[in-house]
Amino acid sequence: MTSASTPQPLWSPGPDRIAAARITAFQAWAAERFGAPAAGGYPALHRWSVDELDTFWQAVAEWFDVRFTTPYESVLADRAMPGACWFTGATLNYAEHALRAAEDPARADEAALLHVDETHEAVPVTWAELRRQVGALSAELRALGVRPGDRVSGYLPNIPEAVTALLATAAVGAVWTSCAPDFGARSVLDRFQQVEPVVLFTVDGYRYGGKEHDRRDTVAELRAELPSLRAVVHIPLLGTDAPEGTLAWSELTAAATEPVFEAVPFDHPLWVLYSSGTTGLPKAIVQSQGGILLEHLKQLGLHCDLGPEDRFFWYTSTGWMMWNFLVSGLLTGTTVVLYDGSPGYPDTGAQWRIAERTKATLYGTSAAYVMACRKAEVHPGRDFDLSSVKCVATTGSPLPPDGFRWLHDEVAEDLWIASVSGGTDVCSCFAGAVPTLPVHIGELQAACLGTDLQAWDPSGKPLVGEVGELVVTNPMPSMPIHFWNDPDGSRYRDSYFEMFPGAWRHGDWITITDHGSVVIHGRSDSTLNRQGVRMGSADIYEAVERLPEIKESLVIGLEEPNGGYWMPLFVHLAPGATLDDDLRARVKTTIREQLSPRHVPDEIIEVPAIPHTLTGKRIEVPVKRLLQGTPLAKAVNAGSVDNIDLLPFYEELGRTRAQG
Repeated sequence: MTSASTPQPLWSPGPDRIAAARITAFQAWAAERFGAPAAGGYPALHRWSVDELDTFWQAVAEWFDVRFTTPYESVLADRAMPGACWFTGATLNYAEHALRAAEDPARADEAALLHVDETHEAVPVTWAELRRQVGALSAELRALGVRPGDRVSGYLPNIPEAVTALLATAAVGAVWTSCAPDFGARSVLDRFQQVEPVVLFTVDGYRYGGKEHDRRDTVAELRAELPSLRAVVHIPLLGTDAPEGTLAWSELTAAATEPVFEAVPFDHPLWVLYSSGTTGLPKAIVQSQGGILLEHLKQLGLHCDLGPEDRFFWYTSTGWMMWNFLVSGLLTGTTVVLYDGSPGYPDTGAQWRIAERTKATLYGTSAAYVMACRKAEVHPGRDFDLSSVKCVATTGSPLPPDGFRWLHDEVAEDLWIASVSGGTDVCSCFAGAVPTLPVHIGELQAACLGTDLQAWDPSGKPLVGEVGELVVTNPMPSMPIHFWNDPDGSRYRDSYFEMFPGAWRHGDWITITDHGSVVIHGRSDSTLNRQGVRMGSADIYEAVERLPEIKESLVIGLEEPNGGYWMPLFVHLAPGATLDDDLRARVKTTIREQLSPRHVPDEIIEVPAIPHTLTGKRIEVPVKRLLQGTPLAKAVNAGSVDNIDLLPFYEELGRTRAQG
């Protein structure tokens, strides 16, 4: 539904803020240098960035002074998707750009990293020290025989050593891949066995929720099951001795060695990320050194407005693309905050305390954490000094309208709230933060520069003000160069280009409003489509989880063979709550009145907990398959689920329904 006039924003940047934003300076410079529109603000700049795609990316490379060891011949030689050819002929190195601030004598002793554990005390690592460690470690990797294209893996928490290992790997031209140490051996092997790493960086354990978790047995299993390994590096986070046959981190990083940055082709692999992998093995997504460098400079330097005076904190683990995105904060000379610990220890307000202690200017978290703070009646603005925080960003799932209101009321009225949405697949955002635009409740500010984001109906017709498939109609530099072990590219094409050949279909439902903002409704492959009315599951969760008795929920819509439609709502109750007739009635009334009578569930079923992927997303599609009668072994990859024991219940329910 299109509004007749633009609604009142929750927040608008003042003229001083707009004037000081880096994107404002970029637009004025690009107007003078490249013919970008000088007037018309962000909408005009965005239109130019997609209409003149190669000119826009050339401008980004020049604005951020990207160092091409070998100059490029053309910006975009082939714009086909998949298979776009960016900056042909160019060579460069991602790690060289990430460590550039260390070359400035005035900044060498400033903090590149601030490491925070559950004590909430911040420990700095200077630019000079980070550069020295990367120099030492990259030299040792070369001495171990690591060559460009070899894979180097990390089974590591969010600690400075993980950043050093990533940058040393990139400096050599090798390919980084990582998992968090809370992943079990099977989950890690499902990922690492695909790419056959030659080096494994490990910890002996990690601390989470006030407890120590020993991972030495898991590490031993990984070593036994990864025959490609030539070396294992031990980081004694819990203080244990290096196991026999491993190398000590302290020895590999002791030397004062100047880093040598391998000049690699623009499309040379930088890292491998893994999709949630709810069915089959996780997709091993390969992104390029140059593509990530350009995309992240644009996203962090223009959209997130980050620079040398900023401090960038995002709550994440090394198993999620947001960790890679966080490390790229170094590209803009920003101090990066690494928090290793539970998001809610010792209390729900923990992340706000870290933002206070580190003087974070951009603080990123999950929509789920914001809603948990709201429910727990945390008062960040009252209880913490958040005067440094200019922006709170959220991702992982859509931030509900109540989340916007809560941040505005409880953190600061003059707060830039950036709900962003993208994907592991591009390690970036399709839509989200724009420092010069207003924020509307429940909406992402706009599509990102260089991203021709559209909502399409099933026939491929663009929609405005109506729900459609999230489609990107032009290539982005950070789109995967390929999937690992997908020689003919068929798995890659099937993942994004099957529905609309030549256009990237991401698998989300979105609405693009008449004022250019974006609303995310949830996954299109688990979208509720009842009597022709489509609704994203996120809309249901937002309404239902306002009720204090509902801790979390999962809604599934099943088309039945007889033409019917069954829509159960599974609820995980808050402690002490009971699913009685009164609560059932209130859930149904909430959905009927706030959303649509057509989306009132047929049944409300209590469950002990809601299953998630290892990156915290509710697993709707595999549960849908189980309810349709698919056996558990075929419906889901056990290593990708946080608690596999929750799933037999749905399998049995599906079996019972099939028999009934």
